[in-house]
Amino acid sequence: MLQELILAAGHTEQHDWRRRWRERNLFDCLAWRDILGRDQQTVIGISWAVIGPFLTMLVFTVVFHRIANLQAPGGLPYALFVFAAMLPWQFFATVLSESSASLLGNANLLSKVYFPRLIIPAGAVVTALVDFLITLGLMGLMMLWYGFLPDWRLLTLPLFLGLACGAALGAGLWLCALNVKYRDFRYIVPFVVQFGLYISPVGFSSHVVPEHWQWLYALNPMVGIIDGFRWALLRGEVVLWWPSLLTSVLLTAALCVSGIRYFRRMERTFADVI
Repeated sequence: MLQELILAAGHTEQHDWRRRWRERNLFDCLAWRDILGRDQQTVIGISWAVIGPFLTMLVFTVVFHRIANLQAPGGLPYALFVFAAMLPWQFFATVLSESSASLLGNANLLSKVYFPRLIIPAGAVVTALVDFLITLGLMGLMMLWYGFLPDWRLLTLPLFLGLACGAALGAGLWLCALNVKYRDFRYIVPFVVQFGLYISPVGFSSHVVPEHWQWLYALNPMVGIIDGFRWALLRGEVVLWWPSLLTSVLLTAALCVSGIRYFRRMERTFADVI
């Protein structure tokens, strides 16, 4: 039996979100496909989720701690200090990279059948979450090695993870839609990820930034998120600057709202342009 599907421009936001909820099974299938297919034809498979952050932590430890003589606050082990920041950064970078290229990677699917296109970039969150949980396990082993166990602040970690997810997906939706129309963005995204790693407080504390530049530096939403992760994982040894966290919350909300609106506005042209 053939069914007629009518797409009207006047659908309300509530209608669109109800449709996305009804098609959550498709979201599950696409996310599971990405998880299973990502590490095919690789020698060590999902171990890359651990090797990448671990090697980056070693490089930062050598460059910033051994050579530049930067110290972690409160006598923290510098490796833990860096790795606690690598957790949200790696999650953010993975979601941003995967979501920005997701529509082009599913071009054949977009041109054959209609479904809410937002499902595709949103699936990058699930893939990145799997990597995050694996890396978090390595963080736990490192904390046992150093004899540094978390306290009650660990319960707040999901809040900061949700904030990182919102920032990554909001920016990813912008780049995803722009990448369909302007293919130059496939070269811009890796540069943004690499450059962002060094301007975010991963290898150093955000408090080394001069006080009169703190507000400007806080316009990077990952500053408050990284400080939040360190505060939650490292027993509050890293002071959480609340204005920076509030700025991250506001910027993340702005990225999510504007990213969703722009993505929905461009959604009707994806099949034709791609």
